Amino acid sequence: MTDNDPSRRSFAEEVAAAARRKLKAQNNPPTVLFGLGMMGLVGWSVAIPTLLGAGLGVWLDGRHLRHSWTLALLVAGLVIGCLNAWHWVAEQGKSIGRGDEDHDE
Repeated sequence: MTDNDPSRRSFAEEVAAAARRKLKAQNNPPTVLFGLGMMGLVGWSVAIPTLLGAGLGVWLDGRHLRHSWTLALLVAGLVIGCLNAWHWVAEQGKSIGRGDEDHDE
């Protein structure tokens, strides 16, 4: 292998990028407020669909429909909220792994 080998350059660039990310993380550690904000964001992404599902279920039950919809739509909202939060956290993890600069906004 020579120094002009593309795979060698690519590996060296990956190592340099990882070192930059590590130095940035050491110089800018996450604060308590940042952690609370992330917990709040994930919590609201679960709570809002759950509450909307429960509200829609109560409204449908108030229309004297034949079946009870409150519990079914509450659970459906909870599942949708959990999937939403999981997707968002997974995307943030990928963004951090790639070293994108826009993941902390």
